[in-house]
Amino acid sequence: MSAPTTPADLVILGGGSGGYAAALRAAELGMSVVLIEKDKVGGTCLHRGCIPTKALLHTAEVADNAREGEQFGVKSTLSGIDMDGVNAYKDGVISKNHKGLQGLIKSRGITYVTGEGRLVSPTAVQVGDQTYEGKHVLLATGSYARSLPGIEIDGTKVITSDHALKLDRVPGSAIILGGGVIGCEFASAWKSFGVDVTIVEGLPHLVPLEDESSSKLLERAFRRRKIDFSLGSRVAKVETTADGVKVSLENGKSHEAELVLVAVGRGPVSQGLGYEEAGVAMDRGYVLVDEYMQTNVPTISAVGDLVPTLQLAHVGFGEGILVAERLAGLPVVPIDYAGVPRVTYSEPEVASVGLTEAQAKEKHGEVEIATYDLAGNGRAAILKTAGAVKLIRVANNGPVVGVHMVGSRVGDLVAEAQLVYNWEALPEEVAQLIHPHPTLSEALGEAALVLAGKPLHAHS
Repeated sequence: MSAPTTPADLVILGGGSGGYAAALRAAELGMSVVLIEKDKVGGTCLHRGCIPTKALLHTAEVADNAREGEQFGVKSTLSGIDMDGVNAYKDGVISKNHKGLQGLIKSRGITYVTGEGRLVSPTAVQVGDQTYEGKHVLLATGSYARSLPGIEIDGTKVITSDHALKLDRVPGSAIILGGGVIGCEFASAWKSFGVDVTIVEGLPHLVPLEDESSSKLLERAFRRRKIDFSLGSRVAKVETTADGVKVSLENGKSHEAELVLVAVGRGPVSQGLGYEEAGVAMDRGYVLVDEYMQTNVPTISAVGDLVPTLQLAHVGFGEGILVAERLAGLPVVPIDYAGVPRVTYSEPEVASVGLTEAQAKEKHGEVEIATYDLAGNGRAAILKTAGAVKLIRVANNGPVVGVHMVGSRVGDLVAEAQLVYNWEALPEEVAQLIHPHPTLSEALGEAALVLAGKPLHAHS
């Protein structure tokens, strides 16, 4: 083993969203940084997650537009999906982002190391026979696609999202195990590609972490799109057959399809990396941290999917920046995870920030709710989308504590919703703001007008 390097201010293990955000911010603040990544900088989000899935979903939208052109007076037909072309487009988007990110890392003077790293002391990470010493170490090793006990992932008939993003053909049919964000996004894209899709979800609703009203609206939209789903159903076994896969449920029913996508969430990548040996407190594979992302070992912090917070790329960015600023001695504010926007990019989209109705009642007691149906919104009529915006406020003139939206492109509205929630705005204050017409954003304004007691295009 070679001698340790000159100590850097910060050694980061993992170059995904959390790791690289911390690296960029720490370097900006004048710290010397070593960033270690075994694969490619950008991590899951850029190479196997957010970016490629959203590219697939955009392709799906283009396919739907071609297929449904008649509705808009355009004589178009969909003659098929060319998966080579889809993958070339998707990989082009990834490659452009990847190059940009590599350029940023280089321009900030960060020492970038390619290789598998392992924590060998509270202040050192070893890669091959080289040891990198740091005043502080940041663990950001991310997550992997989980499976269910007894289900063998073979990469061809039984696949995870990683395999699904590399498919070179459009399957005739697919069963998706898991009706959360990933499951619903693939169900939506594949249906647009012409795949016969069935979702199996163990909980009573699709996107079970969302407000129940949003789940019901998505379920209604999926039924209209002929996406089948089986809710409150647990899987008994998955077996491959001559021409595909058979999924048997505990309720005695079974489904057969060409392939099965296992989308039951993601687990932390932490095994065999030396974390326990260095004394880092863990729970079910997750590294435990306080609200400042600090572990129980003073020289070690952790961020991203490795810690038990929301598994979202933008949460990783926020946590990484927080650690860099804390180490640089800047005043930092813990992240309010309820105030982080959440989006499912299916068709229709589901977006939210703040508390669900159930959570709001539990926390604040009495609440008031306004739901504005997109049927009354001019832009929604133009886009031919259905859905709603729901605002939840604390009763007796309290602030807005939850915003829940379903409809095409509502992911783009959640930025304003985030300001409303995080600045503890009153509906009366939002109601004073004039929203541009005709836009979907008016729906948020209209819901605020309802709560403020002065509805315009809605019945109070």
